[in-house]
Amino acid sequence: MKKTYSISIITPAFNEEKNLPIFYNKIKDIFKKIKFDYEWIIIDDHSTDSSFDVIKKLSKKDKRVIGLRLSKNLGSHKAITAGINVSKGKCAIIMASDLQHPPESIPILLDRWESGYQVIWAVRNKRKDDSIMRKLTTRIFYSTLIHLVGLKNISPTGSDFLLIDRKVIQALKLFNESNFNIFSLLSWMGFKQINVEYIKKNRIYGQSGWTLNKDIKLFLDSIISFSYFPIRLMTYAGMGIAFFGFVYALYVLKDALAGKPIEGWSSLMIVILILGGFQLIMSGVLGEYLWRTLDESKKRPLYMIESSTEDDVKNFSNEN
Repeated sequence: MKKTYSISIITPAFNEEKNLPIFYNKIKDIFKKIKFDYEWIIIDDHSTDSSFDVIKKLSKKDKRVIGLRLSKNLGSHKAITAGINVSKGKCAIIMASDLQHPPESIPILLDRWESGYQVIWAVRNKRKDDSIMRKLTTRIFYSTLIHLVGLKNISPTGSDFLLIDRKVIQALKLFNESNFNIFSLLSWMGFKQINVEYIKKNRIYGQSGWTLNKDIKLFLDSIISFSYFPIRLMTYAGMGIAFFGFVYALYVLKDALAGKPIEGWSSLMIVILILGGFQLIMSGVLGEYLWRTLDESKKRPLYMIESSTEDDVKNFSNEN
């Protein structure tokens, strides 16, 4: 007889009213074939459409469907954290509700999990709908995380579709950071990890709620949370500029002693603009670190739940 487990499927959702019923039918059919018990946790990231009404209808129809609605839009990473905190499965599968992550890949992830792996990344081997610029920026982003930040488990093409074991879930609950990339954090945590490939599909309905500003913030959070490289780079750059300044001073002194003083205004303005720009960059980098330190010290909850299909769901992320 096949051994059964309680599996948690965690999907953040933002304006996915048309995709959620399709997703429900797909996972229901898949789990009929593989005979695993499961719960589906949908976190409505304060959608502006009727997504939560759809979630409530699905929950009334099937008690395995659990819905949370956050009190404001916070992004998928905090939505995923809310789902993880209420999950009860022996493992959790994190995936998008827009069907770009194929539910057909779920049995492969579970097979690797049964083989003893604790973090299984579903890695995109093709990006059908991405522009050349998007592919390039994605490659730069993940290469930075791998080579400069040292997150070796992250794929160069990225991954936001994965399975994590209950031990990983319990370890993840020890963290209560406000500014974070949950996938970078899971990579940094270690455990026994492996990659499996899948082909990302096109979205059926709607459009992504991810914006350029969110991309930039995620990039900064991923670097600042795991590396002091920007500060170290400023130190090296400051030493380099000081060295060239000293060499330039010797050059000016030599010409002055030789009776050929350098014409001052143009060269002085160049030096002032370079140093001024560099100092502003340094202030900005230090400000990013200081702001995150201040933000963490406030110890505000990561999210608040506006509504839930379950009566016993706890409201704040730090209530385990």
